[in-house]
Amino acid sequence: MIEYIVPGLKETFYGFQPYTLTARNMFIKFILWLLLLLLCWPLAILALLLYPLVWLFLLPFRLIGITVNAFFRFIKALFLLPARVLGG
Repeated sequence: MIEYIVPGLKETFYGFQPYTLTARNMFIKFILWLLLLLLCWPLAILALLLYPLVWLFLLPFRLIGITVNAFFRFIKALFLLPARVLGG
């Protein structure tokens, strides 16, 4: 339903995920990394080494986002419960 409003935005268990990793996207990322490797190999190696560290650093923020989103969904369900019970 939301995909018609914003293309590429898909609803997942913990909210809206704006980007899904497909084989085509992975291939494009790989080609861009190879291009970076050819143009400036130290920067490409640095990016390859820093990516897991950045992912680990951002993981707590993702978990906080999942928790806050679950809380807001619970509050929404709590407010809409009387309408569901009455058949609205």
